[in-house]
Order: sequence, then C-alpha cells, then structure tokens
Amino acid sequence: MEISLGAARRRRATANGLQMTGHPRTARTGARALLASALAVVVAATLAGCQVAAPQAAVPEVVDGGVRLVDATLVDDPKGHVGPSTAVLAESAIPVPDVVPEPALPVTLTDMQGTEVTVTDTSRILALDVYGTTSRIVYELGLGDSLVGRDASSSFPEVGGLPLVTQSGHDLNAEAILALSPTLIITDTSLGPWDVVLQMRDAGIPVVVVDSERSLENVDTIIDQVATAVGLPEEGAALAERSAAQIDAKIAEIAAIAPQDPAERLRVAFLYVRGQAGVYYMFGTDSGADTLITALGATDVATEIGWTGMRPLNDEGLVSAAPDLVLVMTKGLESTGGVDGLLDAIPALQSTPAGENRRVVDMSDDEILSYGPGTADVLDALAVALYAPGASTP
Repeated sequence: MEISLGAARRRRATANGLQMTGHPRTARTGARALLASALAVVVAATLAGCQVAAPQAAVPEVVDGGVRLVDATLVDDPKGHVGPSTAVLAESAIPVPDVVPEPALPVTLTDMQGTEVTVTDTSRILALDVYGTTSRIVYELGLGDSLVGRDASSSFPEVGGLPLVTQSGHDLNAEAILALSPTLIITDTSLGPWDVVLQMRDAGIPVVVVDSERSLENVDTIIDQVATAVGLPEEGAALAERSAAQIDAKIAEIAAIAPQDPAERLRVAFLYVRGQAGVYYMFGTDSGADTLITALGATDVATEIGWTGMRPLNDEGLVSAAPDLVLVMTKGLESTGGVDGLLDAIPALQSTPAGENRRVVDMSDDEILSYGPGTADVLDALAVALYAPGASTP
C-alpha cells in the first residue's frame, strides 16, 4: 500500500477538527509556523561558533522535578513579579506501551519532498531533527530499542547513552551515521548538510523526510508521519489523538487561571539569543513561538507590533513591544552570562517592564519548541514559570 505523507497530513488536519469554530485551537489556526526550516538557518549561522561538540556517549543533563500547575501556588500579580524563573518539567520520563508493537511492513510512502520510499526494516532507526521531536515520537510509539543513535537535541535520558551523529552542533556526520548501519532514517530539513542525506540514500538506506514545520497546530501531523514511516499507523493515530487531547486540556487549564481581560494578560516576547556569536532574534507571527505564547494565555507582543517570522532584534522594535516577560532558551541565556549579561547585551531590554523587573523565563533548548507528544508538559512547566514563578525551579 502506498501512502502520501502530504495527503495524510491534509486528511489528519481535516479529521482532527482544527478548523472547527469554537474549538480550543481556533486561535492557533492560520499560524502554521515554518519554524524548523527558518530556525535551521539561524542555527547554521550561529551554533557552529558557539556550541562545543558533545562526547560520543555523553548522557544529556535533563532537569525535571518541577511543580505541576495544578499543585502550584499562583502569584497575585504575574505582571508585577520581580526576578527570573526557569521552566522545569514535572516529569521527563517517557511513557511507552506495555507491549512492544509489531510494525506492519513493508510500507511504501511518498514523503514530504515527494520521494517514494519503501521501508522494510525498522530494527535500526535514526530519527533526527533539530528539536529531538522525531526520536521522542519513535520512543513513545514503543520502538525505543530500535533507536541506534541520536541528534544533539534528543536529550531525554532514555536515549542519552546512544552515540551522536551530529557531533558538531547540529551538523549531520556521514561517517557516524554509516557506522551505525541504520535500516531507516527519519529526518526533516532542519538538519544538514543536505548532501549527507543524499549520500545516505545513495548508500541504499531508506530516508523518510517528514514535515519540518513545528507548531501547536501540527503535533498530531508529525506523529502520524513518523508512525507511518515505521509501520505503526494505528498506534500513531492513537498517540496523536491522545497528545492533541492533552494539549487542549492543558490550554483550557491555563485559560482558567490566566487573566480574562486582555489588558491584564502578560505581554511576552520570545528571544533567540546566542551571546558568543552576537546573535539576537525576536520571534513573531508564524515563528512557532506565537502559538506557544497564545496557548499560555499571554499576548505575543511581536505579533502585536506586526513582527513576522524571526528577525534580528532592534532596539526600537523591542522597546515598542514593551514585554512584561521574555522567554529564552536556557543555553541561549547561559551564552550571554545569565540575566545580567542579557541585560548588558541588549540595553534596550532594560527600558521594558521585563528588563526593569528582570522577568526572564528560560527553558531547555531541547524542550521549549519541540512540539511533540510531550507538548502538554512543556506548556504546564511554562505556565508555572509565568503564573507561579516561585514554584518553577526545584
């Protein structure tokens, strides 16, 4: 049976009710973010100069143990809170099926680039992208034991001991990949160089390219595509449905505690910073960060001022946006020397409510924009950091 991932995506988008009026996701419709490919450009231009290659078998440090939103004590005035916070997952362990599923193989599909691929063996899988999303999906589908390597963003402990195939930042290493003898590679266009992907195909390895878009709107789409590639479409549909329901429930939970008056909502800006490379971006509409901020019951100030995509930060744009709080990736914040370094590096930030109150919220680079089965937990951790900041760091 031949399957088109693009067609599957369209069918899923219709079936899961994203366009339904009044559905909890309606506010997110129309912001189909092209985050992966765009952010990959930023990563390619910056990480090479500021990220040290990880040891081959290094186990990533994953912080969890945070307080769940339901158990957190909310602050009376989120806008007036002073001081930084770190969003911490309450639990990082990944749930897996009780019984390892049996993939229905072979499967022939047409991937997101229009390439026909036949998958006959899923015993040795590499699932690679700049966010660690695809490896998480493979693991949660129950095929974790089939993963033979990882990318630098796959930071969950269950795969932490696997060899890296992106040994310099997020660059694919052909020799490292071939040494693992994969029978299937699942990837997208967020990693490169693309010649390495073509080299793997020339070597006879089935390579399935899935959607590079990452947003709250297409979590189920990515799950479906990965599940199709490994011959587990029914299991993928169940995981996608469960993940979508968890996300919608979490958004409703957050909406119940967030200010109802738009004027009282936290004004949030998402900044991508790499201090060692002198790179400072603000993410706006169609960046992926906009849907995240909206789901947190906050106002995306970049979208409000007409900021589209991800663009180099400028003083005028930041001051006019007047954020109460800025979201950053943890490694990005560390690269500037912490909150003090960030304020020194971006003097205009000091003239905003966020800067005046040192209201900076950071979260792991590998979690905050990963948009996978764990998205509801990411939203939960961020909501605690926004509305119960004293409980966010264990």
